[in-house]
Amino acid sequence: MDYFNPVEVLERERLEELQLQRLRETVDRLYEKVPFYRKKLDEVGYRPGDIRDLSDLKKLPFTTKDDLRENYPFGLFAVPMRDIVRIHASSGTTGKPTVVGYTANDIRVWADLVARTIVAAGGTPDDIVHVAYGYGLFTGGLGLHYGAEMLGATALPMSGGNTKRQIRLMVDFGSTILCCTPSYALNIAEVMREMGVTRDMIKLKAGILGAEPWTDEMRRQIEEELGISAHDIYGLSEVVGPGVSIECGEKNGLHVFEDSFIPEIIDPDTGESLPPGQRGELVFTNINKEGLALLRYRTRDISALDVSPCPCGRTHIRMKRITGRTDDMLIIRGVNVFPSQVEAVLMQIPGISPHYQLVVDRVENLDVLEVQVEVSPEVFSDEIKRLEELERRIADEVQSYLGLSVKVRLMEPRSIQRSEGKAVRVIDRRKM
Repeated sequence: MDYFNPVEVLERERLEELQLQRLRETVDRLYEKVPFYRKKLDEVGYRPGDIRDLSDLKKLPFTTKDDLRENYPFGLFAVPMRDIVRIHASSGTTGKPTVVGYTANDIRVWADLVARTIVAAGGTPDDIVHVAYGYGLFTGGLGLHYGAEMLGATALPMSGGNTKRQIRLMVDFGSTILCCTPSYALNIAEVMREMGVTRDMIKLKAGILGAEPWTDEMRRQIEEELGISAHDIYGLSEVVGPGVSIECGEKNGLHVFEDSFIPEIIDPDTGESLPPGQRGELVFTNINKEGLALLRYRTRDISALDVSPCPCGRTHIRMKRITGRTDDMLIIRGVNVFPSQVEAVLMQIPGISPHYQLVVDRVENLDVLEVQVEVSPEVFSDEIKRLEELERRIADEVQSYLGLSVKVRLMEPRSIQRSEGKAVRVIDRRKM
C-alpha cells in the first residue's frame, strides 16, 4: 500500500480545482456564520463570491493565536454547539487556551489525514501503532489513535510517561510503529539500555515523530538506536492536530495534504508572500473543516515550500522540516539563534549525548548564552584535561556555526531533566 487516499496522487490541475471550490465555499461560509470573520473580511473589502482564483487567497486577512484567545472559548466556531462532537484545547500556559471544535465529519476527515501519515511512514493494517503522545485536550494522542483505527491497524493508547512500562509492553505486544516526540524516542532508547532491552527484542519498524523541531543528526541517532525508519510529522491543534503533513519514504520534506489545507510562506515582518524555496513563516488556510476553519493562520513556524515532483508519486506540495519558530527565536547580542541550530552542531561531536539546554542570562547588561550538554558516561569519567578540551571544541564549533561566542558547561549523564512530551530546550533568565 503506497498511499491511503487516491487524492494524494491527484493530478495537480484537478487538485487545484478542488482547492478552489473548497476555498470559495469556506470563505463564504465563514463570512455568513462567524461575526469575527465577517468584520475582518469587510475591512479588506471582501464580498461573497469574490474568490475567483487561488491567487485571491493573498487578499484575505491573517488569523493569529491572539484572535482565538480574544474569541475564547467558542467565538470562532462556524456551526452551532449541538453540531460539535469534540473539543480540544492548548495548555494555555501563555494566556487563555486556544479552543478548537470538531463536527462528526471533521473527526472523520482528521482520521483519514492521519491514516495517510501512517501509510506514508510504511504503515499497513497489520501494524500495532504504539501511541505515546499525550491524550486528553492535547490533539496528539487521539489524533494518531483515530488515524490508526481508520487504517485498520491496532492502536495501543499508551499516552506519555512510565517509560519502563512502555518498553515492557513494546516487547510483549510487538509494537511496530512508535508515535511520540523525537526527544522521547531518545529517552525510550536510553531507558531500554538501562533495562537491558536490545533492538532484537522489539519489533519496531518506524517512528512517527513530531511536536518539536529536530535535526537530521537526531534522526540518524534515533534510527540507529531503535532500528527504525524515523518520519517527521507536522500538525497543530488550531488547524486540525497531527496530520497536516508527513515525510514519505524519500524523507525530503513533508507532504502537505492540500485537499484540506492551503499552505503559504510569508515574510514574518511584512506579511508578504514568499516564493517556493524561500524560508519564512508558515501559514495555513483550512478548506475542508466545518467546526473551526481558519483563514491564513500564522503558525509562527519557520519553513519553506518545495513544489518539485516527489519520486513517491504524491502530488501534494512539500514543506521543509521546521527549523524553529519566530517566537522562540533567541536574539543574542544581535544574532538570531534557534535551538535546532545548536543541536545540529552538538550532534556531530562524539562523546556527548543528545540531551542539552540553552540557558540565556544577562550579565552586566550583556546577553550570555550557556550551552549545557550531557556527556556520555565514558567521557564523564575521563581526566579533567580531556573534558576541558571537549568544552573548548564545543564552544569553538558553536561559535564557528553561529558567529556567536558561548559558554559551555558539560553535565554528568542524566542530569538534564527528561521530557515525556516536548523537550524544554531554552531557559531564558533575562528580564526582558
